[in-house]
Amino acid sequence: MRSLFRATIVALSLVASLSAKSSAQGQKFAYITSNVLLEQAPGRSEAESQFAKESAPYQAEIKRMSDSLNAMVAAFEKKQASLTPAQRETQGKEIQQKEAGYQARAKEIQDKQNSRQGELVNPILDRIKIAIEDVRIEGGYSFIFNTDGGSPIVAYDKNLNVTDRVLAKLRSGTTAAAKPTTGAPSPAPSGVTRPVTPPLD
Repeated sequence: MRSLFRATIVALSLVASLSAKSSAQGQKFAYITSNVLLEQAPGRSEAESQFAKESAPYQAEIKRMSDSLNAMVAAFEKKQASLTPAQRETQGKEIQQKEAGYQARAKEIQDKQNSRQGELVNPILDRIKIAIEDVRIEGGYSFIFNTDGGSPIVAYDKNLNVTDRVLAKLRSGTTAAAKPTTGAPSPAPSGVTRPVTPPLD
């Protein structure tokens, strides 16, 4: 199931950078391909399986409500010619009320799905951010760019690709940025936002 991570490639557009005060001369650059990180990040498959499992009852409920509403509309359209104006008005209002109830419940389900998505996805994105920042620091890079998600970069040296190094960090579970120094909080890596809410499939 891909919906859980559908929008996160865009979320990794500019992943880590030094202060803007750095001079252009002597800066070192690298890049990642975020779709590879997201496809292979530890925990992704488990998160998607859990999301799909939890989503199934909601999807079934939405289908039942939709089928019931459609059946009600079809029955009304079939017999409306034989109804009195008062009957048509009454049944039309009943359909509107049912549709309003359907929309309200669908929104409630979507909100629950959005919240659960964040619970499952955000820890994985946080680990990716930390691994990228670790690689940036260890490699002495001023910037690490993302070549996915509408990147303005049109040409690059493939030797600068540090995606495999970030994956190695994620898989080893030994990210330095995840271990705050005594007496000082660990700074959060900048540049990565939370995923955009995906549509309910």
